Amino acid sequence: MLILGCPGQGSQSKGFLEPFLSEVPGFASKLEELSVASNRDLIRLGTTAEEDEIKDTANAQPLIVGASIATARTLLAHQGISGVIGHSVGEFAAAAIAGVITDSEAMHLVTVRAEAMAEAATLEKTSMAAILGGEMADILASLDTLGLSIANYNGAGQVVAAGSVQAIAKLIENPPTKARVIELKVAGAFHTSYMAPAISRLQAAADLITPKDPSLKLWSNSDGSLVTSGNEFLQSLVDQVSKPVRWDLCMETIASEELEFVELPPAGALAGLVKRGVQGAKTIAIKLPEDTQKIGA
Repeated sequence: MLILGCPGQGSQSKGFLEPFLSEVPGFASKLEELSVASNRDLIRLGTTAEEDEIKDTANAQPLIVGASIATARTLLAHQGISGVIGHSVGEFAAAAIAGVITDSEAMHLVTVRAEAMAEAATLEKTSMAAILGGEMADILASLDTLGLSIANYNGAGQVVAAGSVQAIAKLIENPPTKARVIELKVAGAFHTSYMAPAISRLQAAADLITPKDPSLKLWSNSDGSLVTSGNEFLQSLVDQVSKPVRWDLCMETIASEELEFVELPPAGALAGLVKRGVQGAKTIAIKLPEDTQKIGA
């Protein structure tokens, strides 16, 4: 079963779209179309823009979603895709690929989301950090002491903590027993109550859209369940702004499938999690166009 994975924020890197633009027919024109919908020059952002510009939440989220959609529509259009799953902002790309919303609607919504979250991140100084290894009881105790919360349950021995920059700094200085802590390059404490101010703007934009039920298998970050209702999934895209990402539950749900997991660009992180967290899964990270040759091999 071929399942596409749509990555989340932080996966982007300078120039990652250059080989796709130069080698994949139709990729540039599709990205131009998505640029109009997002009011962003995605071609420039994916090629010549500097790290600081593409790290900006208002740019990073449309860029990542646009890259995933363009790849699915061009490079992987005839691969016999059975299902799709996104991580955090990647769920907007997944919603489009599964036919819940149109490509243009996905780009408009993610741009509203990105701008609202960037604005919310300026209200208080917050940050996020990945916690690798350790026992969950020790991790929860440490986070509770510092007033931090878990924003991403990524599975495969990884969670992401979020909260004030001071508390994140203390967590890095004194990590939980047998754990490593790595601060993430993000603007704020995403998927926590700190992002609640962003919800109303995204809700208003979502209310103008009439979604369809998915045409492919689609799994939700809210609880790992298989999506049957387009209306419910669209609402979950709004709600997930301030709710934890349950990628661990998504992996548990797809683990029973005969799985070939193909991560769309900017790829790497999700394929790594699935490789470690889903026994027997074949994983492919599309970092270059020629990586598609590994599909079905």
